[in-house]
Formats: sequence, structure tokens, C-alpha cells
Amino acid sequence: MERPGPSGVTGSDASGPDPQLAVTMGFTGFGKKARTFDLEAMFEQTRRTAVERSRKTLEAREKEEEMNREKELRRQSEDLEPTSSSSNVARDCSKSSSRDTSSSESETSSESSDDELIGPPLPLKMAEEPVNHMEEDILGPLPPPLGEDVEDDDDDDDDDSEEEEYTRDWRYETTLENPVQKIPDSHEITLKHGTKTVSALGLDPSGARLVTGGYDYDVKFWDFAGMDASFKAFRSLQPCECHQIKSLQYSNTGDMILVVSGSSQAKVIDRDGFEVMECIKGDQYIVDMANTKGHTAMLHTGSWHPKIKGEFVTCSNDATVRTWEVENPKKQKSVFKPRTMQGKKVIPTTCTYSRDGNLIAAACQNGSIQIWDRNLTVHPKFHYKQAHDPGTDTSCVTFSYDGNVLASRGGDDTLKLWDIRQFNKPLFSASGLPTMFPMTDCCFSPDDKLIVTGTSVQRGCGSGKLVFFERRTFQRVYEIDITDASVVRCLWHPKLNQIMVGTGNGLAKVYYDPNKSQRGAKLCVVKTQRKAKQAETLTQDYIITPHALPMFREPRQRSTRKQLEKDRLDPLKSHKPEPPVAGPGRGGRVGTHGGTLSSYIVKNIALDKTDDSNPREAILRHAKAAEDNPYWVSPAYSKTQPKTMFAQVESDDEEAKNEPEWKKRKI
Repeated sequence: MERPGPSGVTGSDASGPDPQLAVTMGFTGFGKKARTFDLEAMFEQTRRTAVERSRKTLEAREKEEEMNREKELRRQSEDLEPTSSSSNVARDCSKSSSRDTSSSESETSSESSDDELIGPPLPLKMAEEPVNHMEEDILGPLPPPLGEDVEDDDDDDDDDSEEEEYTRDWRYETTLENPVQKIPDSHEITLKHGTKTVSALGLDPSGARLVTGGYDYDVKFWDFAGMDASFKAFRSLQPCECHQIKSLQYSNTGDMILVVSGSSQAKVIDRDGFEVMECIKGDQYIVDMANTKGHTAMLHTGSWHPKIKGEFVTCSNDATVRTWEVENPKKQKSVFKPRTMQGKKVIPTTCTYSRDGNLIAAACQNGSIQIWDRNLTVHPKFHYKQAHDPGTDTSCVTFSYDGNVLASRGGDDTLKLWDIRQFNKPLFSASGLPTMFPMTDCCFSPDDKLIVTGTSVQRGCGSGKLVFFERRTFQRVYEIDITDASVVRCLWHPKLNQIMVGTGNGLAKVYYDPNKSQRGAKLCVVKTQRKAKQAETLTQDYIITPHALPMFREPRQRSTRKQLEKDRLDPLKSHKPEPPVAGPGRGGRVGTHGGTLSSYIVKNIALDKTDDSNPREAILRHAKAAEDNPYWVSPAYSKTQPKTMFAQVESDDEEAKNEPEWKKRKI
């Protein structure tokens, strides 16, 4: 008896399927040989492909590194302007170094080719180390070395990593070139907020949405990706009712907006404008402001913590600076009380966090700038008492991106730069910058090379300007004429590389460069303005009733165009309304002047010119005619009217006779 094979068929029937067996099993094709795979050949092919890819990647990286070295040497030679002899030496050194690097790279490449490693090539530090031969047969990419960043060459990177990489590259390029050349001012768009001053600007960290606030109490939302060339806001609201908006700022996560108005209560709204929390109002009859739960007077400004989610700081006319948490709106987290050198109260006009969030800086009405440690509320860490002129409102203080420099925009028409490591005198000071608004601000460029601020002008006395100062020398290196009104707010976004400006005539302008800027305004300028179709507004709205009976259910409309075509074929819907009839009327229609009794009476009343100022005369005018020819009232009562019976009237003599005796005696 023959032993059945693996497929269940005996040796005699292995050449072909048994028809009886196919009928028994219920399917055809029984008895075919299984497909075999040569795993060793597949592994060998995979290994060869990986080695070839590694070699190509290594060659491409060598070329890129060589080009980067040449570019860096060229830039250094241009910056330092070396002599011919030093340039020759540098050239020889570069050649020798390139030879050394190329020889070392060739050695490493030869070693790698000899060892036949699978996966991407080793970094330089690992290439110099001896290769472990026990790992020659490992498939896949090698693990990265400790302490180094891994380069990700995948095409499916998220947008945030691309934005951060672009920001780093852009900042690195600006360090080697003139920072003025990086100002994006070649193009601009204008967003019409209203007719009053735009006193607040806010842009989310990703640069997708802009929010503006003004003296007209409105807060408007602008979506760059959703806007077209008409530049219209997609939402407008009044979160603080009849209070002017003084400050708007997105949180570091971009999901909340801090709204500071002229009231004593700051608000936090979400991205769609719905209220998240409102700070509590304090008791204004308590003397010590540290014992109240909130501000008791008008707010000036506010700022989010750059690191901790949900924490922000506000300053007010009650001479306090308070920190809050979104989760606890019923009481502030901590209270800072600015004081003069004599220990008296002083009102802070602006406040902000440092870049790392460890310091809180505030400028006061007496001209001082005070900086506290975030965790120590008693005494300020730095205190400069005459930073600006006393009695003027310092409108802005902001930290540089490196966290070492503080810029202050004073109400005394100056802009000053401070080093917080040596907070005893200003590094630089610029004057001749007029300001007429308590929220005129300043900001640093994304590469920390420039400082930007705006100037104010009287109406009809020139144009407001955006002024750029170089941080290293504090020279006035550039100006932009914005409009014939004051420049109140300015904002330079680091990821978009675009400048937002709020003006005193209700405009918000966005400056950008197609080559230097990213997204933002570039997304909406390319979209043509959509024309509104008047026919679409005349169609009836479709009422969705999913639970209605079939006999009452309306057919679902698929598109507006098809519905318009159906309405055009309907004689009732497409019938043109008839114009009003002129003249006496025709075709059974009454004319405009009317053929009915009511229209005739109204017409005669309007044409009646009689004077009815004396109603008695107007009634007696028809008395004689009614008596001679009774027509309206008398015939109706002719049969039922009773006979008139008049009392007899006595004469005066008879009345005198009939008088009583006591009257006669009295007379």
C-alpha cells in the first residue's frame, strides 16, 4: 500500500487530481502542488538592495557636507575680509581638510562595504568607532547614538515639525545676513475691523487665526485658510458688553484666548468665542488688596504663562498684579503689590511674563519697572525707579527670545532696552517716538536682531509709522508708512514671518513677503472673491422632518440648481407679479385711486378743505337743512315718536307773587 503524500493523494494519483476525490471533498483543484519560496534568495536580494541604498545615501550626504563646508568658508571669508595670503592659507587648509575628510569617509565607506552592513549608514561618531562583527547580519536600520538627534527623512512629517525646522533655519540664515533684508514688507493686506481704534491683536501659535479687538467693544475672528480675497471676518462678538477691549492673547496651546477689557474682570474664551471662565470681582471696601479675591478697578493688560497651561497674569488700577488659573476663577493664585521706594501704592500699567515664565515684569505710573520672582510675592527681584518719566503710562514691556533683554515702550515717547543681568541702567534709549494710546506696544523680531514699535500722529498731521531698531547698536534702520492714523499694535509672528499692525482708524494690516513668509496671508490672497448668486437667496428653505409621515414628507433637495430649474417650469412660481393698475382699472382689477366706497370716502376726506376748528358751528351748519328736510333721523322715529309735552312757563310777575313771605322780608 502506497503512503499518501502531503496533499492527501497517493503516489499513483499525484500526477493529476482524482475526480472521485474532488466530488467527495466538494471542490475542484484538489491535489495541486503548493508554491515554494526560496528564502535564502529573497534574503540575499534584500541585502543587496539595502547595501545599494546605503551606498547612494552615503554619497549624497558626502556631497551635501562638502557643499555646506564650501558655503560656510565663503561666508566667513566675506565677513572677515581676509587678505590674499590668509585666504590662500585658508584655501590650503580647506583642501587638506577636505582631503582628510574624504579619505576618512572613503575608509569608512570601504569598511562598511566590506562589512556589508544592512540599513542606513552610520553617523560620523559611530563610523569612527570599530564595527562589531556580531551585528553584521542584523536587518533594518541601526539605532541612533546617544546624545544626538535622529534625522527623520520620512515624507509624512507633521506640520508642526516642519514649522519649527523652518523657524530654526530662518533664524540661522538671518545671523549671517543683514537682518533688515528679512523684513517681510513687500506685500500687504488690509482687514477692516471697524471705524474705531484697533486696540488689541492676537495670533494663535500656529498662525492660522487672527483675533482683533477695538474701542467699539467688538472682537472679530479672522481665519486665513477660510478667507477669500474679500477679507471678511467669520465671527464677531462683544464678550465684555460695553467695555473697550485692551488686550487679546492666545494661550501657548492655542485653544483659549485671554480677553482684557476696561472692566475689572478678565475673561477667557475658547477658539470659537464661547466663554470658558470669568475672573471674580474683589471687594472694593477692603483696604488691603491682598485680602480680596479679585481686582476691584479697571484692568490694563494681561498675559499667558509661556510654559504652564491655564495660568495668566493681569494688572489693574487697584495697584495690584494678580496671577490666575483657569480652573479656579473664584480666587486669584497670588498677588503682587507694586510700591514706591517710600512704600506707597503705585498703579501698574502693563505686565508680562519672561520667556521661561520664572519672572513677572510690570511698569508703573511713577516711571519705575519692577520685576518679581514668580514664586516670591513680597519684594521685587529688580527695581529701577526712574525707567521712564513719572506720571506717564508705560504702555508695554516685553522680553527678548533669549530672555536676557527687556524692552519698554514709555509714555514719554521713548523706547528703552534693558539687560536684566545688570539692571542698573538702560543699555540703549531712543526718543522721538510719539504715542497717544495706553497700549502702544513693541516686539522683537524672530531672530532677536530687531525691535519694532509704532508711532502715533494727530488726525490729518501725517502718517503713522512702524519703526525698526537694530538691537546691537539701537540704530533706526528701517521705517514703514502704515496709514494716515496712529499705529497702536504690532505683532511679528515667528512661524509665519509676517507682521500684523493695528491702527487708530479701525484697520488691521498684515505685511508679508511671498518668498520669506509662510502661509498666513498667502493662503487667502490667492482665492478669488466669491460672487453671491441672487437666485439662491430667493429659493425656499428646505425643512428637514425625518419623522414626518410619507404623505407630508417633502422630497429632499439635492442641489440649488436643480430646484431652480424645477421652479422655472412651475407656472405659479415662475409667474411674474403684475404691476399696479394705473387709471380707473381694467380686467376686473380696481385702479390705484379705487372704485370702492372706502376708497371714495378716503379720497373725499382728503380733498375736503372745510375748516372744522369750531365743532359747534360745524354741527349747527346743518341744523336748518335737517329741520326743513328731515331725512336721516326723523323718518326712522316718525311712527314711534311720542308727542312732545312742554311745561308751562310762568311770567316774572306770577313768580314774584308766589314767593314765600320770608323771602320778601329779606329783600
